[in-house]
Amino acid sequence: MPFTVAIIGRPNVGKSTLFNRLTGKRHAIVDDTPGVTRDRREGDARIGNLSFRLIDTAGLEDADDDALEGRMRHQTEAAVAQADVALFMIDARAGVTPIDEHFAAWLRTQETPVVLLANKCEGGAGEAGRLEAYALGLGDPLPVSAEHAGGLPELYDVLSAMAWEAGSEAEPAPGEVGDDDPDRPLQLAIVGRPNVGKSTMVNYLLGEDRMLTGPEAGITRDAISVPWSWQGREVHLVDTAGMRRKARVDAKLEKLSVADSLRAVQYAEVVVLVLDSNAVLEKQDLTIARRVIDEGRALIIAVNKWDAAEDRKASLGRLSDRLQTSLPQVRGIPIVTCSAKTGRGMDRLMPAVFEVYDLWNTRVPTAELNRWFEMMLEAHPPPVVSGRRLKLRYITQAKTRPPTFVLFSTRAEKIPESYLRYLVNGLREDFGLDGVPLRVAPRKRDNPYDSKKK
Repeated sequence: MPFTVAIIGRPNVGKSTLFNRLTGKRHAIVDDTPGVTRDRREGDARIGNLSFRLIDTAGLEDADDDALEGRMRHQTEAAVAQADVALFMIDARAGVTPIDEHFAAWLRTQETPVVLLANKCEGGAGEAGRLEAYALGLGDPLPVSAEHAGGLPELYDVLSAMAWEAGSEAEPAPGEVGDDDPDRPLQLAIVGRPNVGKSTMVNYLLGEDRMLTGPEAGITRDAISVPWSWQGREVHLVDTAGMRRKARVDAKLEKLSVADSLRAVQYAEVVVLVLDSNAVLEKQDLTIARRVIDEGRALIIAVNKWDAAEDRKASLGRLSDRLQTSLPQVRGIPIVTCSAKTGRGMDRLMPAVFEVYDLWNTRVPTAELNRWFEMMLEAHPPPVVSGRRLKLRYITQAKTRPPTFVLFSTRAEKIPESYLRYLVNGLREDFGLDGVPLRVAPRKRDNPYDSKKK
């Protein structure tokens, strides 16, 4: 039985738009008129490497059972009962309505897990409605934009975790370890502040003046994706607009450009952060780097204009110090010094990209991981919390891209951050996982002798 997700909500909040977005086809009719969808519509949907069965439902309305709206509601209720997860969607721009409150109360009585989606949050216009949605009692509202594909990476994280818990593992994405499909291109984004040489770097890699370049900052406005091949490996190379500090971005066009660049980061697999050799890792560079790491993407730092560096030794020393102090969560980020204008050092960039990409796809064998875990517990036992020593049951790798591990314990919420860092550092050191984000997520393991029912 495939992992099944149902989209529900009152009429005209964007359910069919999200259905079309996730299935990749315009199966569902979308119109401003409320109540266009009446029957349940199913389709095969996909976000990243997660495939699932998606159900589009009629808008929830409070009506007599015998009325058309009542029969439509029964179809929706049946879809909720059938689904592994229900996506309850509200219109964040309109705010929470009495109908939303009515059906949220009903959903809280159901066994099906619910993810609350605040739709139409593009551009921050729905922020007030999203915050208002906390009152529905369905957890944190996830800001999305069904029309503009906003929030899909965050939705992927939530659904993939639920699919794993339900015993439905995500399909390995083409390009993951163990997948021999050579045709899927690697998604590579080139990002950085304005005027650091991103477009010049893309042009050098492509071997042609594909991107407009010049001395003016901010020439690139859109995230441009170009199919490319490097030594027989297919690559989607994405040149992005320069990202300035948020406080300095006021023009609407620039805001849209930056948002486009951030989307490119969300859908990339490897991100090259381009720095100016005479201004390495400034505050905005760190902000971009943290965004890449938080998204779980593999990161490479390319120090461009190396031929014009005023003091190369001082620049590398400053870069190393700032990485250690400001990005300690990812140790060993690859650094490539180069000049996109002259081509010097550019021959080392793509080998570094594919090396970190392979690390990002690493899967540790289960037996080897168990032996390592026992060794780590013996070397440094878990701390005593509330008078009792924490008992860690076992650890397993839930997914790759980035390597993500789940740590099971009956008191998972009590595991201190310092002990999780100890495990992350051990994973890096013992399995050679330097330079890529690692995630260790504590998860509660139900106690079979606990008679209390939730």
